[in-house]
Amino acid sequence: MTYTPRLRKIYMDEVAPNLQKRFEYSSPMQIPRIKKICINQGMGKATADKKLIDAAVEEMTLITGQKAVPTYAGKDISNFKLRKGVPIGVKVTLRGERMWEFLDRLISAALPRTRDFRGVKASGFDDRGNFTFGIKEQIIFPEIDLDKVKQINGMDITLVTSAQTTEEAKALLEEFGFPFTK
Repeated sequence: MTYTPRLRKIYMDEVAPNLQKRFEYSSPMQIPRIKKICINQGMGKATADKKLIDAAVEEMTLITGQKAVPTYAGKDISNFKLRKGVPIGVKVTLRGERMWEFLDRLISAALPRTRDFRGVKASGFDDRGNFTFGIKEQIIFPEIDLDKVKQINGMDITLVTSAQTTEEAKALLEEFGFPFTK
């Protein structure tokens, strides 16, 4: 028997039927689903210290279970002391099983470990049904060893869905138990 991530099984058994009933979709293909998760980490201080990018790539790889890649400046910006081709961040795009596993760890383990956590603001939806929110510290993930952290960095996480409206996307994430503020 093959392995199926926990949240994917929940999506197939509970979430999809609930959404189909709630929004009265005529076809199962209309039911919104999560397509991918994009995680970005800007490293502005990396222009001075190149080792910060290597540490960020290593940490992001640990958190996501997939090799992170550095992002580079596209053009020179003198006000930021930035040169074209200098590494300025780290990114990962998760799909398939890794996406489901990351989402499960994010909802059940990482977000509740945030200091003074009261939920995620629902203002991060765009008009296409995607949801973006920020995390102030990468140390909320259980995979990170606090003793090895050189610098605390934040990250932006984007959940890309196939939903057509903000209402559908929010309903999809609420069905998974995503902790929105009241």
